[in-house]
Amino acid sequence: MREMDLVLGRFADSALAGLSDGDLAELEGWLEIPDQQMFAYVLGTEPTPPEIDTALFRRLRSFHGSSQ
Repeated sequence: MREMDLVLGRFADSALAGLSDGDLAELEGWLEIPDQQMFAYVLGTEPTPPEIDTALFRRLRSFHGSSQ
């Protein structure tokens, strides 16, 4: 299992019931981002591009105790 699967999977498991179809599509799109890049965005070690820095992404970041 990829590490990013754990990061996104844990978030999805906890938030799934409240996610809209659009949220689910956004989450699926994150799977296309290379793991190291996504980790950098989640941890805040690299600036998050505006198209990724959405309310849902900020929820993911907050879920993992990271904020910017």
